[in-house]
Amino acid sequence: MTGFDVVMLSYDEPRADLLHTRLQRVLGSKVKRLHGVQGMRRAYRLAAEVVDTDQFLLADGDFVIATEFKLRAVAPLDDGVSMRVWRARNPLNGLVYGYGGLKLIRRSALRQLGEAVDVLAALPGRTEFIKDIAGTTRINQSPYHAWKAGFRECAMLARGSEYGMDDREAAERIAAWTAGGEGEFAQFAVSGAREGVAFASEAARDPELFDKLNDPAWLYERFTTQHAEQAVSG
Repeated sequence: MTGFDVVMLSYDEPRADLLHTRLQRVLGSKVKRLHGVQGMRRAYRLAAEVVDTDQFLLADGDFVIATEFKLRAVAPLDDGVSMRVWRARNPLNGLVYGYGGLKLIRRSALRQLGEAVDVLAALPGRTEFIKDIAGTTRINQSPYHAWKAGFRECAMLARGSEYGMDDREAAERIAAWTAGGEGEFAQFAVSGAREGVAFASEAARDPELFDKLNDPAWLYERFTTQHAEQAVSG
């Protein structure tokens, strides 16, 4: 008995079923699943209602957990800490940071979730970022998913991190996302990253536009308008 429930939160990721199975196998524990919930803020709040423990592990639908990760070694959150984030590897550009990483979240904090484009940045209390790597964020499951990852992340980095990341670090990460990459659908992630930076400038004149980063239909339409033919032809 670890004392922590585990939840995978997936939406439309093609390999989510396989990654859910892997998560259960590596952790040696049942992993609850929320899939296809409309609205990121709503999905996170629902996650707080499907667990039976006040602190629980949360994995995205594109998270590939490392085989060496040990659930029994996870320590509870300290008082005043709402979330702990383990780092994840980006398979396309080599970055290793909290993006797409595994999280330990306090359920009571999720029930008090505030407003932020990067939804979990609105948790009350402190967020604890640790150096340990828990796995890989498999963002390149399709051309669209690779593009969306680059677009959303670089738009938020260019706007200014809601976690308080300094400008130099944000600029270094944008440079890595936009410079290029290796691996399946890497070119779509790079295109998305560059377009995300441009979108941040566009949305600076219309702050409500930033909320579109959490609108799946809007994101998919933007992708298909620019890249559908390229995605089909390869």
